[in-house]
Amino acid sequence: MLATQRQELILAAVREHGAARVADLVLELGVSDMTIRRDIAELARAGLVRRVHGGAVSPGGTRAADEPGFEIKVEHAGPQKTAIARAAHAELEPGQTVALSAGSTTYRLAELIAEDASLRPFTVVTNGLRIADALHRAAAPHGLEVVLTGGVRTPSDALVGRVADASLALLRVDRAFLGVHGLDESGLTTPNLAEAATDRALMACAAATTVLADHTKWGVVGLAKIADLHEVDVVVMDDEAPADARRLLTDRLQTVVVAPSHGEPRSPDEPRPNPQEDPA
Repeated sequence: MLATQRQELILAAVREHGAARVADLVLELGVSDMTIRRDIAELARAGLVRRVHGGAVSPGGTRAADEPGFEIKVEHAGPQKTAIARAAHAELEPGQTVALSAGSTTYRLAELIAEDASLRPFTVVTNGLRIADALHRAAAPHGLEVVLTGGVRTPSDALVGRVADASLALLRVDRAFLGVHGLDESGLTTPNLAEAATDRALMACAAATTVLADHTKWGVVGLAKIADLHEVDVVVMDDEAPADARRLLTDRLQTVVVAPSHGEPRSPDEPRPNPQEDPA
């Protein structure tokens, strides 16, 4: 296959899905990751895509005020989000009350909670319509209580605004699990001003906060700030996160959990479960 043909296929994937991962393109096109990276670099020089860690995205796809819909978010970095959700699920205990912010990774955690009868009794507070629906369809519903905040619906199916914030102010939970649009050394961000306020209310009602963030979130900055890093207790991320991100988070937080796509969650200083060297 000629380079121009590969690049056309890469561009088509980015335009259809909003992003394309190097690992997926290697399998699909049957070439090395270096070849794919060179193709992406050529497309980036032409202004057709934007290079990011691990792949390419639409050149306008990560503007500070852009808010993708739920269907787009849930398909992006799917294996990594599933691994992160499994790592978070492993920390849950029967009888707890937790809060789940609206988001695609927290949605995957909700699916695991819905299937796990061993957690009952269990209570989930959420401002996510998709999350509430997943819990409502629980395979083991007995002993599972769901509290939906109410509020104004966003493009990502979050309920936000004064009603959501007021309802959260009346509640107390053991732990909040927060999905974010962006994560960097300055903290957590989202494109939606109202959602940032509701996420802060969700953190305020929790005894501790765990952020669930796949590697594509690192270095992304949304319009509205949710919180500083020091306000977070735990970050769960996947093993494709940049080494500098893992080092920075490990220095600043109580706990960082790295969830490999295959195998058990590990601490940031443990080797990857494959021969590739992890510089962190």
